[in-house]
This record gives sequence, structure tokens and C-alpha cells, in this order.
Amino acid sequence: MAGIAASISWLGSQLSCCHNNLPALALSLVLLALLLDYVKRRKRSSRWPPGPTPLPFIGNLLLLDVKNPHKSVQDLEKKFGPVISLQFGWRNMVILSGFKTIKEALGQNPENFVDRAAVPLLNLINRGKNCGGIVVATCDNGWREQRRFFVSLLKNFGKGKPRLEERVSEEAGYLCSEFKSKEGSPFDPQILIYRAVSNIICTLTFGGRFEYSDEKFLKIMHPLQEILKEVTRNLPQLIVAGSWFSRFPGPHRELQKRYEEVSTTLREIVNEHKKTRDPTFPRDLIDAFLDEMDKAKGKPENSFNERNLINIIFDLFGAGTDTASSTLLWGLLNMVDHPEVQKRVQEEIDEEIGRVRSPVMEDQLKLPYTCAVIHEIQRCADILPVAAPYTTHRDTEVGKFIIPKETVVFNHLSSVLKDETMWEKPHEFYPEHFLDADGQFVKREAFLPFSLVIQSRE
Repeated sequence: MAGIAASISWLGSQLSCCHNNLPALALSLVLLALLLDYVKRRKRSSRWPPGPTPLPFIGNLLLLDVKNPHKSVQDLEKKFGPVISLQFGWRNMVILSGFKTIKEALGQNPENFVDRAAVPLLNLINRGKNCGGIVVATCDNGWREQRRFFVSLLKNFGKGKPRLEERVSEEAGYLCSEFKSKEGSPFDPQILIYRAVSNIICTLTFGGRFEYSDEKFLKIMHPLQEILKEVTRNLPQLIVAGSWFSRFPGPHRELQKRYEEVSTTLREIVNEHKKTRDPTFPRDLIDAFLDEMDKAKGKPENSFNERNLINIIFDLFGAGTDTASSTLLWGLLNMVDHPEVQKRVQEEIDEEIGRVRSPVMEDQLKLPYTCAVIHEIQRCADILPVAAPYTTHRDTEVGKFIIPKETVVFNHLSSVLKDETMWEKPHEFYPEHFLDADGQFVKREAFLPFSLVIQSRE
């Protein structure tokens, strides 16, 4: 350590005497950065998880295939095991893989994984204290406040108006009508499914649905889809970058532009609600949130503000639309690939429910095979290969390794849904994964399409 201190002292003297010599100054700064990187690595515990050697400045960013990051993670698992350390920029990260490893980490030590990883660039899109939305918000009082609000909202949704389940059934009818209108001609169902799922969120958020070609509806949907693509494609870079990175060109510029497009339309809808709402009878999320804003006036430390309302609406569409629509698309593909499964599902529905009405949630017990097929579709679809990252609240032991405090942790969910120690046929579409010997539906412990629920975050 004395040698390191002396080196830093020498570099400091070089910096002070070469401020007029740009090449020498640049070289000194590079040497200083290399030295700091070396010191950072030396501080790591002997029980720090294994992983590839990071490069100075950029860490392991070059190891990730941006077009197929899931494959990159799989390759690292084969080489280093279920607990892998990485460095993105200056930031330490760990990837957990396999059901047993993830269950040990999040199941036995949930209180250590209560915070979402900080993403400084989110400040570019109006995220911050008391306006962090819900999906990537840290576990603070504002997040808890919004969680209580949403639990109450969903509990009361439907009183004096159609239940959410009825709205889903209604939207399914509109979607089927659109399919039938194609009259057997080839078409891409992706756009229609995406808009149908978005409309269900619209009923909760805006109090009603849109026609699929509605101009205002499309002004929300188009930029939102582009945002999701950019985030998926550039997640590691967005997490690594500090707020200073906003001054340079990069994917965050496009995100900021698209976010402003969506926000402008959402603010127009919120303003319309302000003019027409009845505080005694909230029609939807916006009305209910505006009521809470009125109650919170005069309380500076609260999360009921218009910026947060816009972010929450944005999160609902971002988190709900893409996951549900992707699952439905995979369901269509699986039914086409496995007509015998499709036939058996239809026979079960016809026998237990008939064709006079649509299935409802209460019918699940009557439809064990259908439920098994739905779960197997989710398992095979694997729409969220890596869950949104958490940050360790304190030093955490996982297996024989120690994950230090404030390390960003990713759960590799694909490794769970395809875990060869937990599934009979992990790489095949096999609904029997969710049926017992008597043909009854059974929920599998390793069915984690969206990661474990961390109760301590509540």
C-alpha cells in the first residue's frame, strides 16, 4: 500500500507541473485511472466471485454481444459457474444463474436485495426523488406510498364500473374481430396484439379504450415501442453511464426524445381529466391520482405530483405491454407448432365452459390442461431473460462467495426456466411440466418468469 500511495503522490506532482503540456497531462490522467483501477481490484475480497478480467475504463462491456446478450451470459456461465462477477465501466456487477443459486440469494436473504440499481441517466427523463415511477424506483417512502395507492386502486377498481377482467374479455373480442376481418389473408398479428394489450392498460389508466387506428393512441404506442427497443439493446451501457455521460452523443439521446413525445401526449390526457373529473367518483388511475395530489397539497415530501404521475403511466405501459404481448405472440406460435395441444385445449374449454361465454378466472380449477399450457407458453417464451437489476443493501453471502454492498446484481431467469436439474424437458414445449400424475395443474417452484417476489421490498 505504501508503494501505491507513493505512486499516487508522484502522479499528483506530474499533474501539477504539466498543466500546460496537454500530451503529458493526458498521459498522467490515463496512468492515474489505471492505478485507481488496480487499487479497486486489490480491494476485492478473496471470496469475490470469479469472472473475466476487466479492461481499464470499460470493464467487460466488450464481452457482451449487444444483439444477443443472453448468449454471452450463457457462455460465461459455462466457464465461471452460477455466480459470475463483471465490471461495466467502474461499476461492479454480479450475475446469478440457476434456480438454486437465485433462490438462495433472494429467498434466504431478501432484505439484502431491496433496492433497484441506480441509473443516473434516468434523470434525463424526469426521474428522481419522489418522481421515480414504480418499475425502477428505489425502495424509499415514495415507492411504498405508491405501492399502497396501487393496492387500493386495484382493490376498488370495478366498483360501479366494469371489472378489469370484463374489460380484458371485451378487448379480446375486439382483437378476434380484427383477426376475422383479415378473411384468411396472411397478416402479422404483432401490431394488433400489442395495441390490444395496450388498450387494457388504457382502461385502467385513462378510463376507456382507443380504436386501434386512433391518432392519439398511436402517438403513445409508436415512441413507446422505440424506447423499449433502445433500453433492451443498450441496458448495460445505460446502467454504467454516469450523469456526466448525458453531455455526449449516445442511445440516451434517442430515449430522451421519445420520452418527451410520449410525455407530451400523456400530459394532454391528464389535463383533459383535470377539466372533467368528479372527485367523488374517480373513473381511472389518473382521476384517483389527482385526488391524492389534492390531499397531499402542502406536504413537500410526497410522491403525488404530476411528474410522478406521468412516469407511473409510462411504467405501466412499458412494463405491461411488451411482456404480455410477447407472451401472446409466443402462445400463437406454440399453438401453430403443436396443433394437438391446441385441439386438446379447445376440447377442455368446450367441455367445461362451452362456447356461449368467455372463460373467467374462476374457471381455472376446471381447466387444468389449459392452465398448464399457459404456464408452459410463459416458460418457453422466456420473455425476460435477465431480470431488472437490484443493488445489494449489505455484504451478502451466496454459496462460497461474498457479494459486497452496493454491487449491482442481475438474475439470469433463462437459466432458471431452462434449468436441466428442475425440468424434465427444459428445451421442449411440454405442458406436462405443470401436471401431476392425476392430470391436475401444479405450480412448479422453478417457474420464475419475472424473478422471485422480494417481500422485504413491500
